[in-house]
Order: sequence, then structure tokens, then C-alpha cells
Amino acid sequence: MSRPPNIVFIGKKPILTYLNATLTLLANEPTVTIKARGRSMVTAVDVSQMIVKRMSAMGYTVSGVRIFSERLESNDGKERNVSTIEVDVSKSQNAQ
Repeated sequence: MSRPPNIVFIGKKPILTYLNATLTLLANEPTVTIKARGRSMVTAVDVSQMIVKRMSAMGYTVSGVRIFSERLESNDGKERNVSTIEVDVSKSQNAQ
């Protein structure tokens, strides 16, 4: 199963890793999706806000947010609901 080229999956690495990955993708893609589960959702929101607020001169905007739960099997074999967030960051149409 191949993953789409415009998704950044958030994990446990430092936030700057995901910030750089998102900005690199935004240089070539019109929209990048930042995706996270569970406790990593905070980092996904932080990355999107750092791009939108601190790089406002570049014209980036949050173009969509989706939240939902996924049913996953844990290591002990039990099924659990895991919260998930997807944040779409795009270059606004009127940006230079």
C-alpha cells in the first residue's frame, strides 16, 4: 500500500522535523495534509498554526480540518477507538 505524496504523518519526532517536511511538500504541492492520531494531534495543530501564523507573508491557510475516530487493534488484542485529525494546509489563491 503506497501512501499519497502530500501527507505528513505526525509521530514522536521533534516538531521542527514535521514543520520542515510540510514546508518542503508545500513547495511542490498545492495542498498538504497533516495527519495525527491520539496524543500527536497537539503537534499536528501546532505545525499547522506555525505555518499559517508565522509564515503569513507566504499566504498559507488552513483549508480544511477533519476529525474522526478509527477502530484499531492494540497490542493486547483489544479493539480501541483512536481519535484522528487531518489538517489541510494550502497556499491561498491570492498569494504571490
